[in-house]
Amino acid sequence: MTQIPAPPHAVPQVALAPDYAIPRLIKGNWQLAGGHGRVFKDHAIADMIAFADAGITAFDCADIYTGVEEMIGSFVRHWRKVRGSDAPPIRVHTKCVPDLEILPRITRQHIEAIIDRSLARLGTERLDLVQFHWWDCDIPGYVDAALHLQNLQRAGKIHHLGLTNFDAAHVVALLDAGVPIVAHQVQVSLLDARALRTLSAIARERHVPLLAYGALAGGFLSARWLGAAPPTEPLENRSLTKYRLIIDEYGGWEAFQDLLRTLARLAALHGTSISTVALRYVLDQPAVAAAIVGARHALHLDSTLAAIPLTLSGTERAVLEALVTHAPGPAGEVYALERIKGGTHAAIMRYDLNQPS
Repeated sequence: MTQIPAPPHAVPQVALAPDYAIPRLIKGNWQLAGGHGRVFKDHAIADMIAFADAGITAFDCADIYTGVEEMIGSFVRHWRKVRGSDAPPIRVHTKCVPDLEILPRITRQHIEAIIDRSLARLGTERLDLVQFHWWDCDIPGYVDAALHLQNLQRAGKIHHLGLTNFDAAHVVALLDAGVPIVAHQVQVSLLDARALRTLSAIARERHVPLLAYGALAGGFLSARWLGAAPPTEPLENRSLTKYRLIIDEYGGWEAFQDLLRTLARLAALHGTSISTVALRYVLDQPAVAAAIVGARHALHLDSTLAAIPLTLSGTERAVLEALVTHAPGPAGEVYALERIKGGTHAAIMRYDLNQPS
């Protein structure tokens, strides 16, 4: 990936392909989907405008984020109307997530129906980046499905192809099959370093930069939780449920509090926030092209942007690396825990949100 110079305090851009650059910060939109509380469309679009005006001009969504593709499509049309033809282009990254039930018999027609629906929802003739997910890699067919996406790319319906939540071995299999992958979206944070092991090396060797989601662990990596008691069930939303499980894997609530105390000390030295330091750590990882910051609104936009000019010293980075290295988990390859049938992580998954008509 090639870094593109940016004015001071602007959001720098990185090239995923010769014809495709994105900012190093991406607005995630999972929290605008079902299971995260009531969403007001006008407010959500106004917040998207604020992010784009600040230089965060890439937006992540998915075919299974209920209502989000349509909302982003409305935003893009509004952006062009209010900011004019000279405004920076908006990059929209969506996903192709076929239902678990259909994987054993999936066809090109199934894949094309998903893509056509995303095109209609977003109101565009070509999808900027489609990130492919396969629920169960014990079910064969993921390579063929990815090749169906490549055929749709050749047909002009998709600009670039990416992946999400594949481990290193399966990424290599897809690359070796000739799938032209320009990016791979995976979970990366101070609480979850699974992608920074084998996958990170493959990503750099095979030129597949990582797009890191979960950098702030659904908001857990913030001052709100410093010194706080563990949240009790039921949690406020699906995001907190997901990342509370990651905290358990990391070593539990007290280990998490040790991490927050360390982040608070570093934040105080730089006159910034815990969240800003945690985000900078992710951006500093060599294989990471951009970090996806999930946000229901723009209230934390300033602390997000503050990660760009922040520079952590070698000593400060080493302190954080030591905490990550000595954490007992999460263990294993990328998304391996989430794929364990009957496991606590799999129990919160919804495998049947994609029923193209």
